[in-house]
Parts: sequence; structure tokens; C-alpha cells
Amino acid sequence: MKCTILLGDMKMNQSTKKFDFHGLGLAIKKAREEKGWTQSYVAELVGRDSRTIMNIENKGQYPSFGVFVKLVTMFNISVDQFIHGDSEYKESSCRKHIYILLDSMNKQELAIIEYAAEGIQKFREERNPD
Repeated sequence: MKCTILLGDMKMNQSTKKFDFHGLGLAIKKAREEKGWTQSYVAELVGRDSRTIMNIENKGQYPSFGVFVKLVTMFNISVDQFIHGDSEYKESSCRKHIYILLDSMNKQELAIIEYAAEGIQKFREERNPD
């Protein structure tokens, strides 16, 4: 389940924007693993329990603002890509999630994904010839 919250300052900007924390949670997980840190260690650093960190990383649970700031600062994660997205093309949350997952895979895993994607494409072409 992907969690979303609404961002926006109601006094300054009447528009609101949905923010999907799932991609950011995966980026936090990747950065934590690159440092060799456990969820328990990160939880201790931010003053929460390890279940909170697990839910942020794996379920896209949104943290309190204070924990959010601590996590993105600790791991030097730019949140622009998650809040604003790429201005040239608006990609779906699903596509962004897939990119993040692909980023964490090794060559063998990427080869498996490549073959699967090619198989899906071939199936689609055979099913719907132009």
C-alpha cells in the first residue's frame, strides 16, 4: 500500500500536491544499506523504534516532519525528485518506484528483469499485431 499526504501552505498557496513517500522510503533504505546501518541503528539516531523505520522504507509510511528532515539530512537525499518529479516528463509513481528498485539490483537481477520485459513486449506484439 502506498501512502500519500497532501503538501501545501493553505495561506500562501491554495493548491495542494500529493506526495508519494514510497519512492523516498526506498531511497532511505538504499542509503542506509550502503552505509551498512541497521534499521535499529537509524531508529536510535532519529529517536524512533525500528518498526517506524521499516514502515517508512517498505510501506511508504510518512514520518513526522522532524523525522523526515533528520532522515533526508542524515543520508543526504534530495527530495526534489520526489516532490516535483522530472519537469520534462511526468512519470507515474509506479515507474519511479520501478527505477528505484532497478537501481538496487545487481547485473544478474537486471538481466532477469530485462528478459522479462522483453518477453512481455514480445507477447504484446504477438497479441496485437499492427
